[in-house]
Amino acid sequence: MTAYPIDLIRASFPALDGSRTAYLDNPAGTLVPRPVIAAVADAMATASANLGGRFAASQRADAIWRTAHDAAAEFVNAASWQEMIIGPNMTTLAFQMGRVIGRTFSPGDEIIVTRMDHEGNVSPWLAMAEAYGLVVKWLAFNTESWRIEPEDLAALLTPRTKFLALNYASNMTGSINDVAALTALAKAAGALVWIDAVQLAPHRLPDVRAIGCDFLVCSSYKFFGPHLGVLWGREELLRALPPHRVRCQSDDIPDRFCTGTPQTELLAGLTATIDYLAWAGEANGHAGTRRERMAGAYHSFDSYEAALTRRLISGLTGLPGVRLVGIANPNLFAHRVPTISFTHERVSTHRFAEALAAEDINIWSGHNYALEPARHLGLPEDEGVVRIGIAHYNSAEEIERTLTAIERLVA
Repeated sequence: MTAYPIDLIRASFPALDGSRTAYLDNPAGTLVPRPVIAAVADAMATASANLGGRFAASQRADAIWRTAHDAAAEFVNAASWQEMIIGPNMTTLAFQMGRVIGRTFSPGDEIIVTRMDHEGNVSPWLAMAEAYGLVVKWLAFNTESWRIEPEDLAALLTPRTKFLALNYASNMTGSINDVAALTALAKAAGALVWIDAVQLAPHRLPDVRAIGCDFLVCSSYKFFGPHLGVLWGREELLRALPPHRVRCQSDDIPDRFCTGTPQTELLAGLTATIDYLAWAGEANGHAGTRRERMAGAYHSFDSYEAALTRRLISGLTGLPGVRLVGIANPNLFAHRVPTISFTHERVSTHRFAEALAAEDINIWSGHNYALEPARHLGLPEDEGVVRIGIAHYNSAEEIERTLTAIERLVA
């Protein structure tokens, strides 16, 4: 096994140059490596033009657009680049597609949303239900396993179930759902399945073919890239759905769902992000195709992050008054990403965030848009949790410094 090259990895991120700041706010957005920044800058300098022109800058923009869709398809293991819709962010894409998908349903049809999801995978579907007269059913997660259990989903499915919005990994508890099993249940009942993989993508490589879902969405700024939302949809569905578009827009896919001028410079950054992940695979001793190298990178990330997670959780659970919100058993770490949340019996979550910020440690407090999980767990919405999110560029020293700061505050 190649030793994890943490110094080489950290040297790729300009934000870490000569900085003592511990960036443990990763569930809200990750740092960006040098090649991504360079690609964005180069595109702004050389391809700052609209698509479809006969001059060089426009042709460069065309090439950037297509290359980014190819890279995004490879990232999620899509069958075709035409299955990829790239927009400003995941939530905007969900609201946009809700207006489209909802038109295919009838009043009284049922949709299922979960108590585990970020609001970006709840509010768009509540709005869809209100607009088209649909019945909303709520799917809770199990507070012992911290996951959505198949039997709980099965109990909600009926012949009128048309849509399931499912969370892959929680942005509060870090728990990973068995989305393939849950998708199979919903598909057997005749429902479309939408997977929110935003929190999974920084830590595990998505594979839409293995899941069997109809849609999967993630955000590149959560996996070391620019501020974009990336949506995969099954080709036959994208061709059949009625898009909202301007009259002179192409009716081919993905064009029919891509409104307005694309963010060309950010698309260049997206491709560079995929290339960075492949490079990280090489740096960890992996070879093969770009996707195989990405898979290798994620394998190495997972092993490295698990060790940091184990140390952080063991340190937190040893402190008086701390209650962990999520899976704490190291034997079950395969069922979680390294997003660790906790509360304290007497110290405000916001006090933790303020105290750690004063020591150059970036974390979050509050519900962090995980409104339903906070309600399901009986947490005060204005308090929520203290949330620490580990990424593959964080160091053991940062974890120790964070634990020391938390222990000092608790004491």
